[in-house]
Amino acid sequence: MPLTCRPVNLLLLLLLLLTALEIMVGAHSLCFSFTIKSWSRPGQPWCEAQVFMNKNLFLQYDSDSNMVKPLGFLGKKVNATSTWGELTQTLGEVGRDLRMLLLDIKPQIKTSGPSTLQVEMFCQRKAERCTGASWQLAINGEKSLILDAMKMTWTVINHEASKIKETWKKDSGLEKYFRKLSVGDCNHWLREFSEHWEAMPEPTVSPVNASDIHGSYSSLPDTWIILGAFILLVLMGIFLIIYIRWQKRRKIHLEVIPRRRRGAVHLWSSIADSLGSHCSVFPESSGVTNPLPRLDGAD
Repeated sequence: MPLTCRPVNLLLLLLLLLTALEIMVGAHSLCFSFTIKSWSRPGQPWCEAQVFMNKNLFLQYDSDSNMVKPLGFLGKKVNATSTWGELTQTLGEVGRDLRMLLLDIKPQIKTSGPSTLQVEMFCQRKAERCTGASWQLAINGEKSLILDAMKMTWTVINHEASKIKETWKKDSGLEKYFRKLSVGDCNHWLREFSEHWEAMPEPTVSPVNASDIHGSYSSLPDTWIILGAFILLVLMGIFLIIYIRWQKRRKIHLEVIPRRRRGAVHLWSSIADSLGSHCSVFPESSGVTNPLPRLDGAD
């Protein structure tokens, strides 16, 4: 069955597959997980933070020591960069700001004891650009609000947090603050940490999965990324084989068919010459007008 695919179309398809593979494999995510308490006992931190790179825990922070603790290979690499001091200062500032938010909404929370606020700040990069940024907040362990920082839209999970959402939505300064941290600072840190992530020999998966709280905002699981990359590589190999076979058949068609035609023309020319030399009964140069013998006996 002849192939009708053009090489230009095949090359374009291969480029699209390569682009899709690069985007899929090149996706990275960064997640900051804060746990804020309205009050705490002496010697116990009121703010604890964990930082995840592609769902792997590599930094810890607490307000009691006001220190960032590096974990694993990536944590040690980041500890040696200029970003470390900036990150430590930012974690402390964000923790204090979140505590102020908790104290502001505490009268609206139905609880007799101390209140807690759990916050997940998430950002994701693909193909050298920010493709996702969000905040998710849980009050006293109940998931309550989600902010899509890319579209600046709020989603209420717990109806008891509706009033809190309306209050925060009216505060344009608070929304700008959330967007600056997730789309700006988080994306900036993720770009720098990605360079160190690529140099990691073998990342160790943290027992705490930071992507569970984000649902659709999280990056694809590593298993699906590997499977997708494998499928794309197989498809690229198939199309490459088809293209090579198509080129070989085209070359054969261009070389063999003309030779066959030339051979056929030469054969018919030889046959025509042979017939012309043996079957020309009345050559034009001959003076014979009637070579057949007369039947009436005349001379």
